[in-house]
Amino acid sequence: MHDKPLLKSAGELLRRRHGSSRTSVKEPDRFGVDMPLVGGFLSGTLTPDEEARLADEVAELLPHRWDLPNKTVERLTPLIDHLGGQKELMVWLDRHPGLPRHMARIYVLMGNLDRYSDDPAVLDAVRRARARTPYPEGLREHLTPATTDATLAGLGSAIEGLLSDGREDDATALALATADWLRGAVRDTENPGAELREVGELMDHLYRDISESGARS
Repeated sequence: MHDKPLLKSAGELLRRRHGSSRTSVKEPDRFGVDMPLVGGFLSGTLTPDEEARLADEVAELLPHRWDLPNKTVERLTPLIDHLGGQKELMVWLDRHPGLPRHMARIYVLMGNLDRYSDDPAVLDAVRRARARTPYPEGLREHLTPATTDATLAGLGSAIEGLLSDGREDDATALALATADWLRGAVRDTENPGAELREVGELMDHLYRDISESGARS
């Protein structure tokens, strides 16, 4: 993963975003974190294969974090604390190809959508883009008619909802469509300021990162 998108993600990547309460979510059939793997990770005794297996388990749980039993949360918390926090968790997941890396990159995008959701310059760029094309391809089902400070965060919540329903391909498609739309909105802005240009660069990095991590071999 490029460092910039991760390091520029403000706040808690895993905190609840606008409208992210999901009372109708179906709980997955099984929650699981292998405690011997967590213990081995904390003590530094895992083999590379064992650490990769732990990363897979953690990545599978991320979309269900609001539905996790307390016991599972208690198992995850020491691991996250050991890594140094939620941003560092994403860095660790990104080191492991496959689902962990792909999930980390999508969650970094979601963190940035939350960060910029109420940014005035970003909102202005999005409104101008929607004046030209109200419902960009791939986003029609997920955009409300009005553009508000909940619009981008709402797209992040929609991505996570698809992940929690096991629709990884649909979530990936929505993540890519969102990143592409935002980088285009910045690109089409006349004389964007430095901060807005940075948003466009972030979205370009994230589009490429998610595309690469989601490619099937």
